Amino acid sequence: MKRSFQLDQINEVAKEVLQIAPSKVLCLYGDMGVGKTTLVKALVKELGAIDLASSPTFGLVNEYSDQNNNPIAYHFDFYRLNDEIEAFDIGFEDYLGTDEWLFIEWPEKISSLLPENAVSLFLHFVEENTRSIELNIT
Repeated sequence: MKRSFQLDQINEVAKEVLQIAPSKVLCLYGDMGVGKTTLVKALVKELGAIDLASSPTFGLVNEYSDQNNNPIAYHFDFYRLNDEIEAFDIGFEDYLGTDEWLFIEWPEKISSLLPENAVSLFLHFVEENTRSIELNIT
């Protein structure tokens, strides 16, 4: 998948990503402010989470649940990580063993911990309200 989109089309993009991703581990790459968290918000909404997604920058991980309070997704933001050991400290390897969706911002900070089947999503600025997205299987 490779396409450009307007920011008001983010929900369509999220739906498409969820339909075609061959794995539930999605790694979001892109510059600061490109819309990684915005895409995660749309993904979480599309999955039917009862909570609105927000950036877990300071807590490193947010959990999102469905209406029955069952976890459906975990959202990681590793921007502030100093080394991969900090990911171990929050139990990242345990999350990899779940069947829920994992949305990982700044995955380059934990590259040796990523599973082989992780899906890479690259977001790029095109114009002020336009982004491009490319989905690659790592």
